[in-house]
Amino acid sequence: MTGDGSYHHGNLRAALLERAEAVLTASGAEGLSLRGLARDLGVSHAAPSRHFRDRQALLDALAVSGFTTLNARLRSAAAGGTAGAAGPVGARLAGLGRAYVDFAVGHTALLDLMFTVKHADDSSAELRELGHESLLIVARLMEEGQRTGAVRPGDPVQLAQVAFSTVHGLATLAVAALLDDTPLSEAMELALEVLLAGLRPGR
Repeated sequence: MTGDGSYHHGNLRAALLERAEAVLTASGAEGLSLRGLARDLGVSHAAPSRHFRDRQALLDALAVSGFTTLNARLRSAAAGGTAGAAGPVGARLAGLGRAYVDFAVGHTALLDLMFTVKHADDSSAELRELGHESLLIVARLMEEGQRTGAVRPGDPVQLAQVAFSTVHGLATLAVAALLDDTPLSEAMELALEVLLAGLRPGR
């Protein structure tokens, strides 16, 4: 990519975000700069400022992009994926768990940034709403399960928080290489089995 002319119809913004996540993963947020991204992509130093007013705007946009991608994956899992029929709530809750762990392990640095920026005092309303939507996607499926008798009574949001804590904790252990000799796939299926058993109504 040799110049601004290589990008059309907003492609530069997408390329900047893609390169920014790569730098974030390799060097952390401190390694990110608009000038550095411009150099990496072979565009003028001024080109990134047409899309991001400053470095913080770039970080905010990365977080928004991350939550947008995560929520799309969670919605797909909650709907039963691309197979057509929605399927049992339990199977879709398990799919949600797998989708979250897959994203968390595959985009660790981005997920950390997403939560950091979301909880900042000056976070945007858009970012807070996107972050909350992740929880609501799970909570809505909990409500559906309660209506059909597949999920125990209780506040759906609290149940969703417990579900998130389970899969997020598992992803954190996997990223830190603290699962020892247990394969992530095996640990994930066991965690989901235990979680789903706890979510079923008592007999």
